[in-house]
Amino acid sequence: MNDVTLEELKAIPVLSEVPEEQLQWFIDAGETITLEEGQRMFEVGEPVNMTTIILEGRIRMCVMQNGKLREMAVIKEQGITGYLPFSRAKKTPGFGECVKKARIFRVPAEKIKEGTQLHYELTEALVHTMTSRIRDFTSLQQQNEKMFALGKLSAGLAHELNNPAAAISRGASSLNAQIQNLPAMFKAIVSLNMTPEKVDTINELLVTRANQTDRPVLSMMDKADREDDLADWLMDHEIKKLEFAENLVDFDFKPEDLDHMNACTPVSQQLEIVLAWVNNYLLATKMIADIKESSQRVSQLVTSVKNFTHMDRDSDKQLLDIHTGIRNTLTMLDYKLKKGNIKLVENFDLNLPQVKAMAGELNQVWTNVIDNAIDAMEINNGGTLEIKTRQDRQFVEITIKDDGPGIPEEMQSQIFDPFFTTKDMGKGTGLGLDVVTRIIRQHNGTVKVHSVPGNTEFVICFPINDD
Repeated sequence: MNDVTLEELKAIPVLSEVPEEQLQWFIDAGETITLEEGQRMFEVGEPVNMTTIILEGRIRMCVMQNGKLREMAVIKEQGITGYLPFSRAKKTPGFGECVKKARIFRVPAEKIKEGTQLHYELTEALVHTMTSRIRDFTSLQQQNEKMFALGKLSAGLAHELNNPAAAISRGASSLNAQIQNLPAMFKAIVSLNMTPEKVDTINELLVTRANQTDRPVLSMMDKADREDDLADWLMDHEIKKLEFAENLVDFDFKPEDLDHMNACTPVSQQLEIVLAWVNNYLLATKMIADIKESSQRVSQLVTSVKNFTHMDRDSDKQLLDIHTGIRNTLTMLDYKLKKGNIKLVENFDLNLPQVKAMAGELNQVWTNVIDNAIDAMEINNGGTLEIKTRQDRQFVEITIKDDGPGIPEEMQSQIFDPFFTTKDMGKGTGLGLDVVTRIIRQHNGTVKVHSVPGNTEFVICFPINDD
């Protein structure tokens, strides 16, 4: 059955200028079918062998991405899809489902190929449709790539923020517990008959140890030995709370310090009150330091995100230190480095001149290349990521090296092509390195790859004086 009319085809903007005799040939070569709501127009993996026009109704195209079903596009009335002249599409990447009862006109690909030799205007219109489709699909895929990368970074950021946030919560709870002890301790302390000079002596020792910045870094064995020495001292002086020993060692207290405090206490049986006060103060100091450190970590992560996205700068090229963006990117991907058991080696020339670039764009380059290197090394359950920077005459050169399995030689010439990926189905769109190439060219730079098993290097160069 074929009930499509010339008027219907002429009403489609892309076909409006095609001569009627060519449209009539088009009509004679095809057929019209009807699809009910829920019926499939095509399935995943079917050959792309029809040029299809949606005359009435609506078709939804869906694909599987990262294990989830995603809607890629909705083709409405007057939409053209399927095979188009000079298209290299062979199989459908997803399925097409009718979401509104549809009347569809379709022409076999063999007929269209014949028509390209006879009907210039019709071919031109269909090619224009193809280029528009490629542009729209590429834009959509690039957006998906960015959202996919953002999703991974967001997951990592949430993980990184969770640790310091949990530490702040624990520290606040512990600090609150120490504060709750203060009234009872105050009552016990004021009952001691200590001279002001003795109080000052103990306070001076306490403040000195609490503010000491050159505490020795002890091995687990050395720390255990020192805790045993203090525990023995406490038992010798009939102090039952041996848990004091661990905290006192953390602040570099030694047995002679306890001797000093004991000498300042009027009655030896009251030494436990003094030590409880000292222990409470030291614990509170430790909790405050932990909260401060965790808060700074949160602030650092927020700053890294802000710098990574370059959200408070305009989009013009500016002179910048490339190391800032690389370090911000490494901060964002730190969770993946830890998870993948990957050692990071930074071999930076910190005297490099600045380059004129868009920081947000360069961060996409670092993210894509470094993330790919991490993914490669995860196959080997770990490895070493080395990032090296140096000046090569009038260029700044950045080398990102991993010791993963490498890129097969036959694929190395294709890895920068759009939609080409060496990753498993659902793990990559094949646009990451295409984005890298586009950005580097935009900055008048170059990118090269050298890869053998156990050694893959991406070498990126940017001109120093680029106006």
